[in-house]
Amino acid sequence: MQPDLSLAATSLMPITNRPDIVFVRGQGSYLFDDTGKRYLDWIQGWAVNCLGHSPRVVVEALTKQAETLINPSPAFYNRPFLELAELLTRNSCFDQVFFANSGAEANEGAIKLARKWGQLHKSGAFEIVTFDHAFHGRTLATMSASGKAGWDALFEPKVPGFPKAVLNDLDSVRRLVGPRTVAVMLEPVQGEAGVIPATVAFMRGLRELCDRNGLLLIVDEVQTGLGRTGPLFAYQQSGIEPDVMTLAKGIGGGVPLSALLSKAACSCFAPGDQGGTYCGNPLTCAAGLAVLRTVLSDGFLAAAQRTGRFLRQRLQDLSGELGLGEVRGSGMLLALELGADIAGAVADRAREAGLLLNAPRPHCLRFMPALNATEDEVDEGMAILRRAIAESPCRR
Repeated sequence: MQPDLSLAATSLMPITNRPDIVFVRGQGSYLFDDTGKRYLDWIQGWAVNCLGHSPRVVVEALTKQAETLINPSPAFYNRPFLELAELLTRNSCFDQVFFANSGAEANEGAIKLARKWGQLHKSGAFEIVTFDHAFHGRTLATMSASGKAGWDALFEPKVPGFPKAVLNDLDSVRRLVGPRTVAVMLEPVQGEAGVIPATVAFMRGLRELCDRNGLLLIVDEVQTGLGRTGPLFAYQQSGIEPDVMTLAKGIGGGVPLSALLSKAACSCFAPGDQGGTYCGNPLTCAAGLAVLRTVLSDGFLAAAQRTGRFLRQRLQDLSGELGLGEVRGSGMLLALELGADIAGAVADRAREAGLLLNAPRPHCLRFMPALNATEDEVDEGMAILRRAIAESPCRR
């Protein structure tokens, strides 16, 4: 029996505009709707499904763990929780981890950690310099930290203490640093802004600026972590070490899991400062272990990087052929400038033809395939994309 979409108008809060499609199954790079139509998915839950839909390693980890222990309470240790924390710290520059359920929750934790550190070490400093066009989540504090256009008028009053600088403009950050500043927080790549990378020089400059002024450097790797931009973590591309990092999306492979990681020197939460009913539960941590072990396995990241370069080259070829614009990003997080505000129309045409795309801005498309996508799947998607762009009303 097919679901009645007319019920959506009365049963669901209208928080987004959804097409009249009901997905019932996913496998690898593909989704299938209730009519049996197949879609090549280059959204993957907004970079959530790093191993594709329903990967066997995650399904088996969840099944085994669900039969054993689901949630003993965060007041007690559990084995997947301990193992995942150890694996993350062993493969990063961080010393300690707090697990949560979403990117917004991890970023909220980072904000709290920085403010607690400021109380202890910087005479109550609490301001965190963030950036125009940044996206850090949908809680009140993370919306306040974000620089998403139009959000400045929503849900007032906002949480104070987030002056906005300009990405890749170090002087704009310097001008905002004062006695109340405790940290600088940024995405190494601004995904919602249209895949805008922070340059290596800018990341290194921020590290030096933070060191010189006794500030924490916080990287929001909710979207960029777990191999999405090439290396395991995007900060590694700059050759610097942040003080705090947040992860979500890819770390759970589709399961709601996030992490707040910190150097020991700024890991200052005391018992009672942070927590959550589902935080660190063994079910989601078992999924995280399966994902991280897969991503760290021999050859996985190298293969993902090769496919990412292949996709980037195909996008550059298409841009040259059709007279489009810049191709930005690295790994499996890329954007294509279209040269006109046709991204929504192109995404609609591509979906009708069986390719799911994201249009973060009216003039560009964002590409977030599974990290284990194949070159044949890239060719399939590019053929659909080319037709969708060529047939868009503004180009005919």
